[in-house]
Amino acid sequence: MLVADHGKAPVPIDGAGDVEPHWLDPGQQRDWRATITGMTFLMRALSTDLELEVGLSMAEYELLVRLSEAGCEGVRMAELAEQVAHSRSRVTHTIARLERSDLVERLPARDDRRGVLARITPEGWALLAEAAPRHVASVRARLVDVVTPEQLHALGDVMRSTLHAAGLEISEPAVLP
Repeated sequence: MLVADHGKAPVPIDGAGDVEPHWLDPGQQRDWRATITGMTFLMRALSTDLELEVGLSMAEYELLVRLSEAGCEGVRMAELAEQVAHSRSRVTHTIARLERSDLVERLPARDDRRGVLARITPEGWALLAEAAPRHVASVRARLVDVVTPEQLHALGDVMRSTLHAAGLEISEPAVLP
């Protein structure tokens, strides 16, 4: 069996061709169900909070954050898609929505006219400045402050391992002053 890897070549899953699957034991099944249900709930709740507070989806917010970290140079659309682990078409559609709202602009790459850069606008900066404290409060209330520091670190380790196994790396966030 092969699994798609965000636009990259499919990745073989060990044991998928076995006649008898290697089933999860009851503890693994319990943890897996808690993980998938918890991730789904958390992402939906964080997205709802953002939409109600400032009118942005999680995808839009994450793209604005990545563009803000890139500064005035902007980011190539293909690189942006890799950073957020979304398909190029999904990023293109989301950037188009942000562009229609004057939060982002697209321009040709200086070194390669075929390339397209996305760059946050002053309006995008202003909305991000309004959204960021509210989003951080939501993240704290829904995750950071309800688990121990050790649990949060373990969760981060698990997600980094999952990304690493898929051939993806997470970029370090920009350090705020």
